[in-house]
Amino acid sequence: MLADGDSSEPADRLLATIEHTLTDGYAHALALEGERLRIEREMGEAVTHLEEEDEVEAITELAARLETTDRDLVRLRTVLVALRRRADCVRGVGATAAYR
Repeated sequence: MLADGDSSEPADRLLATIEHTLTDGYAHALALEGERLRIEREMGEAVTHLEEEDEVEAITELAARLETTDRDLVRLRTVLVALRRRADCVRGVGATAAYR
């Protein structure tokens, strides 16, 4: 895994790979945030029609989707933080090596 530090790649290539992965990860996090907002909006609309039988089922399904999205977002953010730290370490190693 990129965040583990187990790589024999040169620092510049490793950093490029990490930065690309971070960019993709941040884009995915934004997509999850958007999905979360859509689910919350749908839940709000469903709540206004609670008298209808199928709306209760819809709210239950939306709540499950929201929980899954939240869990995915927390996991992704945890990985992104670790990967950002790894990038910082690689930058530090690369900067030190350049001055030797």
